[in-house]
Amino acid sequence: MGKNLLVAQSGGPTAAINATLAGVIRMAKEREEIDTVYGGIHGIQGILEERFVNLSELVKDEETMSRLARTPAAALGSCRFKLNDIKEDDSQYRQIVDIFHRHNIGYFIYIGGNDSMDTVAKLSGYCKENGIEDIVVVGGPKTIDNDLCGIDHCPGFGSAAKYIATVFAELEQEMLVYDTKNVIIVEMMGRHAGWLTSAAALAQNRNSNLPYLIYLEERPFSVDRFIADVEEKLKTSNAVMVAVSEGVHDEDGVFICEQISSGKGLDVFGHAQLSGTGKILEDQVSRRIGCKVRSIELSLLQRCAGHILSKTDIEESRTLGSHAVTMAVEGKGGQMSSLRRVSDSPYQVVYEGVDIGKVANLEKKIPQEWINEAGNGVTQDLITYLAPLVEGELCCDYEKGIPCYVKLK
Repeated sequence: MGKNLLVAQSGGPTAAINATLAGVIRMAKEREEIDTVYGGIHGIQGILEERFVNLSELVKDEETMSRLARTPAAALGSCRFKLNDIKEDDSQYRQIVDIFHRHNIGYFIYIGGNDSMDTVAKLSGYCKENGIEDIVVVGGPKTIDNDLCGIDHCPGFGSAAKYIATVFAELEQEMLVYDTKNVIIVEMMGRHAGWLTSAAALAQNRNSNLPYLIYLEERPFSVDRFIADVEEKLKTSNAVMVAVSEGVHDEDGVFICEQISSGKGLDVFGHAQLSGTGKILEDQVSRRIGCKVRSIELSLLQRCAGHILSKTDIEESRTLGSHAVTMAVEGKGGQMSSLRRVSDSPYQVVYEGVDIGKVANLEKKIPQEWINEAGNGVTQDLITYLAPLVEGELCCDYEKGIPCYVKLK
């Protein structure tokens, strides 16, 4: 009799996290070392409450598997739950191990981003330090922010980038209608990394000659310089497209949105909850330039757009899930399933494992050399990096004209 495998999801939803889950389920069903595949409802928090579903029974056929891979968000539910510091209190870890043993769970795959990999690091470290050899903990990468270290790019980012580039391509058509000075400012998620915002550059010069201004978190931001940039572009164009990261800040590291308001406080992991940057810049353009201006905050829309998926993203996400199972069965605990780019043209990646210590609580930012000298655009190197990640089209299933998704809980 084999061991059971438990998989759970954590952190913010993406359009591809369920593709990774589908990859886990598929490979787990093929491995004779694994008996039943269970899903933990609402991440590590639900695991502590023993809220499991039998995925071996729920996902039986290829049609369900395929639909699951194209279902956005997190089919098992998620959480933002931080495990206790082991040195101060190891009761949660003892409880999890006890639950795993009672359910004959020998393999645990946790799909998530930076904070989720912290959970993988803590739990796998606890098992190692206490000689618990019958439980293997492996991480599955996920985040639209694309800021995980130890991997070329993150599952979910490619589909979010495709959505953003599409939004800009469509907004351009809106801008071209008018014969008056017009500015659109689009704010993207990205607390400490500008990867999502940079995706706007994929649409530039594709369907029009409208000028773009792209402001990433990785460079200090000045409102005065921003106004000067907009004014300069408006001298030769009636319309200007602006992409800005929610986390842009000044030379002292103070967020632009915090300079106007106190923000929304902190989340459970101590991260500032940001919003309002685009609205602030809209007000500045209106007052100081006086032209027509509108700001758009993509917010949650960029995370779970199941109607416009990157085929590359979904296929790679499924493979990363399958690879995580292989790693677990081979006893490679304390690692994250990862991929490494070996070629841009033709685009090729290889799958491997990376030590979780090189991932947890670290952030990967856009290299400074991929941002133009003026700090209001990107270089060709960044375009070359981004381009293959949005290649190919996949779409959710529709029933009576409305998207149809898989329910697991």
